[in-house]
Amino acid sequence: MNRIIYSLLAILFFSGSTAISQQNNTKRVSEASPISYPIVHTGVSEFYNTNAIIKTPNTTEALYWQDAGRVYNKPSYTNNEDGTISDEVTGLMWQQDMGEKMTYPEAVKYAKKSTLGGYDDWRLPSIKELYSLIQFTGQLKRDKVQALFIDTNYFSQPFGDVSKGERIIDAQTWSSSIYTGKTMRADETIFGVNFVDGRIKGYPAVKPRAREANKMYFRLVRGNSEYGKNSFVDNGDGTISDYATGLMWQKSDDGKARDWKKSIEYCENLELAGYDDWHLPNIKELQSIVDYQRSPMASNSAAIDPVFEISEIKDPENNKGHYPFFWATTSHLDGPKPYSNATYIAFGKSLGKMRGELMDVHGAGSQRSDPKTGAASSYPIYRGPQGDLVSVFNHCRAVRRIIK
Repeated sequence: MNRIIYSLLAILFFSGSTAISQQNNTKRVSEASPISYPIVHTGVSEFYNTNAIIKTPNTTEALYWQDAGRVYNKPSYTNNEDGTISDEVTGLMWQQDMGEKMTYPEAVKYAKKSTLGGYDDWRLPSIKELYSLIQFTGQLKRDKVQALFIDTNYFSQPFGDVSKGERIIDAQTWSSSIYTGKTMRADETIFGVNFVDGRIKGYPAVKPRAREANKMYFRLVRGNSEYGKNSFVDNGDGTISDYATGLMWQKSDDGKARDWKKSIEYCENLELAGYDDWHLPNIKELQSIVDYQRSPMASNSAAIDPVFEISEIKDPENNKGHYPFFWATTSHLDGPKPYSNATYIAFGKSLGKMRGELMDVHGAGSQRSDPKTGAASSYPIYRGPQGDLVSVFNHCRAVRRIIK
């Protein structure tokens, strides 16, 4: 049985992954090209400081320019009343109800056979397609769900089955994006989004202890086959334009680690290439520039297109070849102090400490969160079942909109 599972996984990992995954294939196009990869807003309408909800700040204050102060492409869905949901921003159509958990090979077969809504071109979503659905209006407090990280007016989202020994958060949705490295030393890994706790992580294709294929939820998608594909152009002035998303990026981070608020301030005050309207990206903007075909293990690089420049730093054990976590403006309402955390993307190894060993526990390109502020002397620390690295002082890369 295990040989059959391994054979199927090997075919998917090495032969079929390009065919069934939308990866971050970079293409060069002109400025006049239409937006094929619109970034859906996070849905956040509240303002936060480092530990609480606050009244709407003045526009001259840095804290105004978090998610609630810069809203475009609001989430917009249509229920087609046939088991499908259309996303009016992205042009993608989604399966409304995911049904039961499946192995990765089972999900591939399921997608090929599906005729949901009268369509026969369903596929497993890439991690960028899947992440388009996340909304950071979700909240989890001590394993009690206050609100989910997906619009439950349109999508059904199950929980983990506690009667079977699962945690309530064990309801991850897998993508078709296979990690080009390995997690937990040697695990073949597939990226997924957890719409219960609001994270991207890599999950093992095979259960390490049972040595049987892992099962997760899958939500099929169809339409807009260009979604998730970037169109980067180096402008030659320290900026990179992405004409697929309509965003312009700071080519190089400045190599400095800051807490969350100082990162917002740095980006708001930045003047670069004649522009002064830069901002710290929200988490969905930031995730759009992750290159899931690259990783420290596979390409000896960060998970970002080589058109960008990224600082190389040492890990907490002073080893060379690590890449920073990068802040987003988006708060992450999780834990006993829900307003005190903000999201980041790990462009290098998503480090954690397991059994005293520092390792890549979730994959380059994962999205987690850190406390917004703290004393430098108190960090790093490690928390959670996978011993996630908590560093607080992360890097930032500014962005601005090309199309207003």
